[in-house]
Amino acid sequence: MGNELLDALYILENEKGISREVLIDAIESALISAYRRNFNQAQNVRIDLNLGKGTMRVFARKDVVDEVFDSRLEISVEEARAIDPNYQLEDVVEMEVTPKDFGRIAAQTAKQVVTQRVREAERGIIYAEFIDREEDIMTGIVQRQDSRFIYVSLGKIEALLPVNEQMPNEQYKPHDRIKVFITKVEKTSKGPQIFVSRSHPGLLKRLFEIEVPEIFDGTVEIKSVAREAGDRSKISVHSDNEEVDPVGSCVGQKGQRVQAIVNELKGEKIDIVKWSENPVIFVANALSPSKVLEVIVKEEEKATTVIVPDYQLSLAIGKRGQNARLAAKLTGWKIDIKSETEAREAGIYPVEEQEFLLSRDSYVTEEETDFEEDNE
Repeated sequence: MGNELLDALYILENEKGISREVLIDAIESALISAYRRNFNQAQNVRIDLNLGKGTMRVFARKDVVDEVFDSRLEISVEEARAIDPNYQLEDVVEMEVTPKDFGRIAAQTAKQVVTQRVREAERGIIYAEFIDREEDIMTGIVQRQDSRFIYVSLGKIEALLPVNEQMPNEQYKPHDRIKVFITKVEKTSKGPQIFVSRSHPGLLKRLFEIEVPEIFDGTVEIKSVAREAGDRSKISVHSDNEEVDPVGSCVGQKGQRVQAIVNELKGEKIDIVKWSENPVIFVANALSPSKVLEVIVKEEEKATTVIVPDYQLSLAIGKRGQNARLAAKLTGWKIDIKSETEAREAGIYPVEEQEFLLSRDSYVTEEETDFEEDNE
């Protein structure tokens, strides 16, 4: 049994990544459990496991006391000193109590318990691996589907892709390879559970980090993401390096970088806009591709009124209000869009110069000057 056990420990340690110490501890626990259950014993016992010789010995541990109340757990000073004169009060005496047929019974029981401990250790390893990958992206293979989840293999474990995290424009078939965003890793009695998403804004962000080296190395930063999965998304980007065009970096030569992401998301449209700390500029950029005449900022309400040419009104609002909705999510500002005619009739456009400067004086930048020149 010794050689077989050593071989098994070696295989499990190398193939399963479970340390030998964990496995030996599991075996010793199994042997103690087997002894107590099969021999109706309640002693405090210790197992001496010699892997080299393949031997197992059971030792009962008893506390040395003045007066014995439970002979299974205690031994008197007189009895202890009969074994060894050096024993004192509160010492622990060990006596071998190995049953004759213990090896056979222990081997059967130990196999079951060790299997369970190995399974638990494997689950712990998987949990430790995936808890560090929350909010990360992985490639998985679709396995099967039921009314609640798509089951996606991530190698060592199947992840759960809930219905509300799936993209409405996608059909998932067994063996399809898809990229997923890990939203949550949970410990359960049945082992770790991994929840993933195809619709989370984080997936879009991670895809850009993969495709755009300037984002990966920090030259370009993604400031915010707004997404309606499967239909349209907007991201805002910024670079502290004036020589780097953050939008151009994300688009890539002939649109190759952004197109790779569009293909991964099955045709989802992606608007890439330049971020600005100036809400006038940022809101105008966020409403791309529509042209903006003016942005009036109400800082106390964190709201803006955006004026666009009459013929651009429907484009600025977007189908079912999508463009305006995504721009508001992207910027964090409320956006009220008015046509030029509506604004003139309401007397808010053109903005009088003094009023205009007072409403925006905290945001005036060189970038804003460029914005005004572009819209003259």
